[in-house]
Amino acid sequence: MKELNMTNNKASHQFELYTLKVEVVETGRAFVCSHHVGDYFLVEGENLIFEHTTSFSMYALAALLPLLPAKQRPLQDADWMLSDALIACPDPHCGAAFKITRMNKRNFNHEDATIVPMPE
Repeated sequence: MKELNMTNNKASHQFELYTLKVEVVETGRAFVCSHHVGDYFLVEGENLIFEHTTSFSMYALAALLPLLPAKQRPLQDADWMLSDALIACPDPHCGAAFKITRMNKRNFNHEDATIVPMPE
C-alpha cells in the first residue's frame, strides 16, 4: 500500500477557524465604563471588524485579545475555553461583561497566512 504524502496535498495546508462575535452584555451591576449593551465586534481570521459601534474600550480590548485566537480554534469537548464565554470588564468596578460566541467556521490556507513553508 502506497503512503500518501499529505504535505504535498493542498488540502493538508488548510486549517479551520471560527468567526467570533464579541458582544457587551449586562451582569446586573452598573457600568462605569463607556460600554453599551449590544455593542459588538466580529473576529474573522486575523481581522477585528467593528460593524455596529464606532468605539470600543482599549482596556477591554486588551483583556480580550489574548483569548480570541484560542476561542477561534477547534477545541476538545472538556476544554474550559469552550465552555467559558463571559469575560468581565477589566475595571473591577464596572458591571459589563463580554460574551464571546462562536459563529460559522471558515477554511484558511497556510500560504495565505504566512510565508514560512510547511514542515516536510
